Amino acid sequence: MKSNLFVLVPILAFIGLCTFGCHPKAPAIANNNIRFDSIDIEKTYYLMGKQENPHCDLRLKYVYPVGGLKPELLKAVQKEFIRAFFGDDSQAVSVPVAAQRYAEQYIEDYKALEPDFKKEKEAQHEASDAPLAWYSYYENISNEVTYDAGNLLSFAIDFENYTGGAHGSQSYTAFNIDLRTGNQITEADLYNDGYDTELAKLLVAKLVQNNKVGNPKELESIGYFSVDEIYPNNNFSIDSTGITYHFNEYEIAAYAVGRSDVHLSFEEIKPLLKEDNPIAALVGK
Repeated sequence: MKSNLFVLVPILAFIGLCTFGCHPKAPAIANNNIRFDSIDIEKTYYLMGKQENPHCDLRLKYVYPVGGLKPELLKAVQKEFIRAFFGDDSQAVSVPVAAQRYAEQYIEDYKALEPDFKKEKEAQHEASDAPLAWYSYYENISNEVTYDAGNLLSFAIDFENYTGGAHGSQSYTAFNIDLRTGNQITEADLYNDGYDTELAKLLVAKLVQNNKVGNPKELESIGYFSVDEIYPNNNFSIDSTGITYHFNEYEIAAYAVGRSDVHLSFEEIKPLLKEDNPIAALVGK
C-alpha cells in the first residue's frame, strides 16, 4: 500500500499541473477602485403655501465619483455623470450647485400651476371638498453604479414621475464610460458597420424566449408593437456577463407591459463586435 501511494502522488501532481497549467484561467478583471459620494435631496411644496392643497414631492439621490482616478480623467468622468443626470447646462458648476438648481427648478415649475389651480378651486361647487388630486405631482430620480471594473464604469438613471393624468411615467437610462478616455461608449464604438439588423434579430429572439411565446409575431398578441420595428436603441448597460438592452414603457410595447430588459451574452454578440472595441478585455478571445 505504501509503494502505491508514492506512485499516485506524482501522477496526481502531473494531472494538477495540466489542469492549471495546460488550461490557464482567464485573468480576473480588476476593480477600478473609484471612490464615490452622494447627495440626497427631499423637497415638498404645497400649492399656494397651504397644506390643505395638493403638493409636489421631489426625491433626488445622486451618486458621483470623487476620487481614485487621475485628475483629468476624474474631471471628464464627473462631467459625464453631471451631463447625464442634470443636463448639459450643469457641466460648468459643482455637483451641490447642480443638484440644488435642479430641485429649485422643479419647485418653480410646479408653482406655475397655481393660477390654474386657483381658478379651478374657485369654480368648484361650494359644497365640494374635492382636493383636485390631479394637481398632486411627484418625481423620484436616482442613479446607481451598475459595474465598476476593467476600465469600464457603467451607471444608470432611474426616473419616475407623475404630472397629472391616468398614471405616472418611468424610465431607465444606462450609460457606460471607457475609463481609458473618459468618453461614453456608444453602439458605434462596439459594433461593426451594419450591425443593427443582426442585433435586432438577437433582441427579438431573446424577447420571444423571455416571454415564453412560440414565435416573434406572438409578442404582438401580448402587448408588444410591431416586432419588425424592434431595433437596438443605444440604451444598454455592460457588465462581466454581457450587454443588457433596456426598452422603456411605450418604446416597443404598451404601458401595461412595462420596461423590457434584454440580456445578450458576450458569446451571442461577439460576431458583431469590432476587433478593437472598448470592452474587448471583458469579452475575451
